[in-house]
Formats: sequence, structure tokens, C-alpha cells
Amino acid sequence: MNGTQWIVFILIIQIIHFLGTWKLYVKAGRKAWEAAIPIYNAIILMKIIKRPKWWVFLLFLPIINLLMFPVVWVETIRSFGKNSLLDTWLVILTLGLYIYYINYTQDVQYNKERDLNPKSALGEWVSSIIFAIVAATFVHTYFIQPYVIPTGSLEKTLLVGDFLFVSKFHYGARLPMTTLAAPMVHDTIPGLGIRSYIADVDPTTAEKSWLNKLQLPYMRLPAITKVDRNDIVVFSWPADTVVRFFKRAKGVQKPIDKKSNYVKRCVGLPGDSLAIKNGDIYVNGNKFVFSERAKRQTSYVVTTQGQIDNSVISLLGRENFAGNVISIAKNTLSKDRADELLDRMQLNKIKEDSTRIYYMGGFINDKVKAYLDGKEETNMILFNMTGDEANNYTGKAGIISVEKFTFTRPDTRVFPQSAAHPGTEDNFGPIYIPQKGVTVPLNLRVLPYYKKIIKDYENNTISVSGNQISINGQVADTYTFKQNYYWMMGDNHHRSEDSKFWGYVPENHIVGTPIFIWMSVENLVAGEGDIKVRWDRVFTTVNGDGEPVSYFKYFLILLAAYFVGNYFWKKKKAKSRI
Repeated sequence: MNGTQWIVFILIIQIIHFLGTWKLYVKAGRKAWEAAIPIYNAIILMKIIKRPKWWVFLLFLPIINLLMFPVVWVETIRSFGKNSLLDTWLVILTLGLYIYYINYTQDVQYNKERDLNPKSALGEWVSSIIFAIVAATFVHTYFIQPYVIPTGSLEKTLLVGDFLFVSKFHYGARLPMTTLAAPMVHDTIPGLGIRSYIADVDPTTAEKSWLNKLQLPYMRLPAITKVDRNDIVVFSWPADTVVRFFKRAKGVQKPIDKKSNYVKRCVGLPGDSLAIKNGDIYVNGNKFVFSERAKRQTSYVVTTQGQIDNSVISLLGRENFAGNVISIAKNTLSKDRADELLDRMQLNKIKEDSTRIYYMGGFINDKVKAYLDGKEETNMILFNMTGDEANNYTGKAGIISVEKFTFTRPDTRVFPQSAAHPGTEDNFGPIYIPQKGVTVPLNLRVLPYYKKIIKDYENNTISVSGNQISINGQVADTYTFKQNYYWMMGDNHHRSEDSKFWGYVPENHIVGTPIFIWMSVENLVAGEGDIKVRWDRVFTTVNGDGEPVSYFKYFLILLAAYFVGNYFWKKKKAKSRI
């Protein structure tokens, strides 16, 4: 739905409101035409039902208005003496159309002295619950959203089991685009396992339905800052949604604001040139410098003096195991046999010396191990670690070297997922990160980089005939980008499915930035062991310099001070009444 269509939709709603309420306006001492003027009619209605004018603002906020409409319907009929439980259910279940019945068939009187206070404990409880839901939904949708780290793609910067508060106002809150959705949940209703929204597309066929007309255009509230390099950003995953990570499969179609939320580090901004060389990121020709708190991890080849034993595993951490190293004597293989291994087993050569060739045998690839049984050595292995850790391990537990590992085999999973642009997750580029308003030449060579942008993110049709590219039925040799794009990557380089696989993140997919860890739980994933609270991470900030500092003890002090102060205040107030 574009801006014009949305205005037409609002006008239709206003006509429906006018036809269903104009007699009630008159009975309340107002003019009939006052029910027909958009926004003004809502202000007058608030006066009729004796509710504050700021409720009008809530009626025009997506998602919030879904909660407010039933409240206003009930308040309207009660202002005209319809107070029974049956009346309440009828107006809610008919989506407010019961007001038409009252307006045209019932001789009701306006109760200008209506008592707004609940007449029972149950009524007061229901009113409190409704207010709490509206307030929480407002905060959740436009200011702060809770989020939990589900995967290790940002380890050891953010850990699995970190519970975050994500600020939406830093980059300007993205207004909801899906208008018919349950409040305070994302794409699935917990416990029921069903979608929390009425989709604009069939998730299996990707065919749009008439409900697409109820989708709002992309809009943001004013921002207090822009996305910058090194920012940790929460965004709607552009590739949404695969069945299994690192496995190519047909995605599930979802509205933008209902796609799965991901958190990564922004390493490239609109207009940047980006490349990855031997696992290092280069932006505009300069090596990317990570922030002080970032703990970037990659895979390293660990070589020991003797066989790898439990002392080495304990030192390096069993959870950091990244893969097998297979060593084959040169005199046992012909060159053709070695090439066959590379192709058939998808091996990456690590290095070779005068007598042996060393391969990376895949992430816990038992099939490779079985196939090459008896040809591997046991004094080399791959582990995931930071650069500082790699420097500190040499000389301990019999470790004689720790060398950085990089993938060497071209992989079509890597962006732009095209055989014409071979690369690996450790070596590819340079690529251009699109900037709004910039025009680029368009030909068959660069098309793989921009095809998803043109077709999926900016909603054009695209076709290729021979060497000719057509956009929306017109031959095109250039393209001008309609929005900004970003490059997002995880700090856990070899364990992160990020932009190096699926490419650019559109600006309209940006959700916010995490600002606070309010809880951190170890072994959150089922089956990993006993759940333990990481107390040193509770109430720590996400951004900043130096090691994170927990403010939990200060929170406890303030909480205790509040309860003590509240106790003495109430005691003093009670004495003053005697």
C-alpha cells in the first residue's frame, strides 16, 4: 500500500465511522458533521466518552490502534447506557459494527454523568491489564525491545544466552508495516506455534493476496544517530527464513517487519568498497579496525609436539573445536588422486611440506575421516579462537604452533552465489555497497551483485535476453538505488552466516541497536548442561571501551533504597492521618 492508497483507506474508515455514529454525536449534543471530519471527529469522540485527547494519537499508531479500537467501541456504547456484558461482547465480536445497530434502531440517551471508575474489583483488574498491554506494546514497538542471543555468531563479544534490550529510537523506530498482527510478539504466538500476523503473501507459494493492500509503506521516526561502522545492529534477516543454517534451501516469504531478527556488526556503510583478504576485512582499501570490546574469532590450525590429548583439548576448550586436519604422505598419492580428493571430498588445502600435504577436512566431517582412515596424523587440529588467544597458546600443553586458517576452495554459497564470481568466505571482493541515489552501470557481469536488490528489495521486474537486461519491461544499462544498504558480519568469522553469504542488508530492514545486557544465562540451549547465570555480565552495557562492567550491584542498591524509602514514606503518611 503506497501513501495515496493509505489515505484512501483512512477516508473509507472515516466514512464508515460517520455512517455508524452521526446520530450518537447528535444525541450527545454535538453536530452531525463533526462525525465526518478526520481526526477532529476522534477528538470530539474523546470528549463524548470522557477520555483524554491523547488517546487520539494512539488510534493512529499501527498495532497500538488494534488494541485501542475495541476499548473505544466499548466506551462509546457505555456512554449511551449499553453496559451489559452481552453488549460488550457484541460490539467486540462485530468489530464495532454493533454501534450501527444502536445508532439506527435504539432510542438511547447520552449519559453525560457516566462514572468512569470500574464498578467491581474484576472491572478494575481488567482495566489495569488493558492499560498495561497498551503501554508495553507502545514501548516494545517504538522504543525498546527485548532480544536474546540464540547463536554464537558474535561470540565472544556477545554470548549465547545474553538477554538484551534493543533500542529502536537510536536509528529511528521503524513503524510497523504489517497492520493486522498480535501485539508484543514477533512472527509466532508462543505456545500456539501459529503466525502472529495475517500475511500479505502465502509463505509456501510466495503469491501475494488481497491483504497486501493493508501493508503500510516503509516509514521511520526521526533518528538520534546513524548506523556507523562497528555498531552492533539488530535487523530483519534479508534471506528469511531457512530451515537450517549454512544449508541452501527455499526461503519462507514474510513481510519485512515479520522476518527473523538477527544481530551482527556493521562493517560496511553505503558507498563503501569492501573486500576480504585471508580472513581480514578491508574497507575502502584500509584494514578494518574492530572496536575495543570486539573479540573477533577465526579458525586456527593448532600443531602439537605429540598426539593431541585431553590437556590440549581442555586448554583450547572443547566447545571451540572447529574441524579436522588431515595429513597425507605425498608418496601415497598421485597428483590426480590429490585433485580427486579436493573435488570429491570438498577439502581445503592448508599447507604442504617436503613429505606431506595437509587438508582441512570439514567441520567434524566423519565421512572424510572414515574415507581417509589411516592416512591422517593426530598432532594437528582446528580450533576457533581470538588473535590474542592464538598468541598465548604457543608453548603450552605441547603446542608448537598456532597458525591462522583460511578457506581456499571457491564456494558458490559465498556472495553473490555465482560461479562467475568465485570466492571464499576468507577471500572475495572488492564489492561496492550500494548508496541511495547512486547510479551504477548494469551489465551481465555485475548483475549477480545487484539482482536481489533490484528484484526483491526494490520491487522491480527483471529479465535477461542474450546480453540485454530489462527492468520493468524497459532495456536498462544503468540502475539507480532507491535506498541505502549495509554489510553486516559476525565477530565469530567462521561460525557466522552473514553478509558474506547472503549479501547486503537494506536500510528498511534495520531494527535497532542493543544497548544493555539485563541477564546472561550459560547453557541456555537445551542439552548443553546446567543453566547458570553469568553474574559478571548481568546489567552490563553492550557498547563502550574496555571490558564490560556489571552495574547489577548498583541496581540492587537503588532497588533496596526504593523499598526502604517507600516503607518510611507510607509509615509517615499513615501517622499524619491519625
